[in-house]
Amino acid sequence: MPVKIGKVYLVGAGPGDPALITMKAVSCLQKADVVVYDQLVAGQILNYSRAEAEKVFVGKTVKMHFAEQDDINSLLVRKAKQGSIVVRLKGGDPFVFGRGGEEADFLQKNGVPFEIVPGITSAVAVPAYAGIPVTHRGISSSVAIVTGHEDPSKKGSSINWNGLATGADTLIFLMGMQNLPQIAKRLIECGRKPQTPVAVIKDGTLPVQVMTIGTLQNIAARVKKEGITAPAVIVVGGVVKLRERLSWYEKQPLFGKRVLITRAGPQSASFESLLYEHGAMPVLFPTIEIKPIIRNKKLEEAISRIKTYDWIIFTSVNGVEIFFQRLHKIGLDSRALAHAKIGVIGPATYKAMDSHGITPDFVPKIYTGHGLLAGLKGKKITGRKILLPRADIADDEITKGLVRLKAAVDEVALYRTVRPGYDRTELQDMLFRGKVDIVTFTSSSTVTNLVAGLSRKEISSIRSKIACIGPKTAQTALEAGLTVDVIAKKQTMEGLLEAMEEYFREEI
Repeated sequence: MPVKIGKVYLVGAGPGDPALITMKAVSCLQKADVVVYDQLVAGQILNYSRAEAEKVFVGKTVKMHFAEQDDINSLLVRKAKQGSIVVRLKGGDPFVFGRGGEEADFLQKNGVPFEIVPGITSAVAVPAYAGIPVTHRGISSSVAIVTGHEDPSKKGSSINWNGLATGADTLIFLMGMQNLPQIAKRLIECGRKPQTPVAVIKDGTLPVQVMTIGTLQNIAARVKKEGITAPAVIVVGGVVKLRERLSWYEKQPLFGKRVLITRAGPQSASFESLLYEHGAMPVLFPTIEIKPIIRNKKLEEAISRIKTYDWIIFTSVNGVEIFFQRLHKIGLDSRALAHAKIGVIGPATYKAMDSHGITPDFVPKIYTGHGLLAGLKGKKITGRKILLPRADIADDEITKGLVRLKAAVDEVALYRTVRPGYDRTELQDMLFRGKVDIVTFTSSSTVTNLVAGLSRKEISSIRSKIACIGPKTAQTALEAGLTVDVIAKKQTMEGLLEAMEEYFREEI
């Protein structure tokens, strides 16, 4: 029986900021069997694809091509004819200098179904993040997007330079850094005024975005002096002057700050998104790894008598997810908890419970163990039977507090937090050579695991600022020899972000 032909989605991933990907693109990634991606795609975007999906890198850089276009075309056809759903993921928009038209044409000729999913092009988005509108009433009513990859000095250019120079108010050159001197010279020769403003924006829409402003006459020299390299977008025209009033991205308190995330990989995504949204560059370096306890007799016994508990209290998202995984494995669901009141330690745990169809009965005003116990004092838990599913290394503050409130507590370890292996050289680069501005700790174990391989002298030499989610984590950091610069007033990721913003705002 012949294999049913799959389908290829030619998908634009946007200009760099992972939040600028479209909902349609995410939907395609979530169902893809194969993802063929290029150099300009932010790594975080690949996280939308399924873990089991095959991922094939075919990127191009200035110095190296990992795959020729003919090979990419053949790969798409081959994978689709094997029955796969294929996403061809491209930076920006697939039809704006992305060779999407060539790939679509090849697919059509080979009888492979395809669909185009437009993306936000860097030609518009990068200037926007720099505070430069490509059109503006009274300044620019036309815009041209031009490849800068073609050398303007060569004979037989496909670009009409005489018409281009004065034919559009705003000119956007993509992939033009190598030819910038020639581009500026040709535009002047063909009638554009030498004093025309020019902006060169490197790594646009990302927290490491940098920009050089000049004119056609001096922009090449300025770019060389400031060391601006590809990838960059070149904007030519009067709209460049508007950035003096409309600049917004660089004004965020965390703009350009490199923030080290030490929490477990799967849990870092929401914090990573928050950091991008506030102009910071996340640097992932998980110092803990969550390992469910597989043969967990104590948990199985607790679930077998689940109806005997008056309260079930969850202190982490991990606890919620692993508990429900085990519940589902034995054929039960949220209805098994219908008789019990549910307590959670904070909004993230609340949200995790809500995703399983349960609205918690109690969440404290202060998201700490102490806050949890203070709130439970008024809940008449004396004599009540409480199940407390949590990590194996969690301290006994909550357990002892519940016992003092004369509750009967069954504490059950659901998972272990272990220290993953990591590159010591990479860690030293980040901490001792200023590669990250601030290190974030979201639990005592993230602190303990980070410093485990460091000497006291090395710890005292750390140049990065230290931010902790709460006083308990901060205390662990202080005891380890770290200087704590930021402590969140509210023990949430949003609270940690706010505290960091406040710190850097005061530093300015």
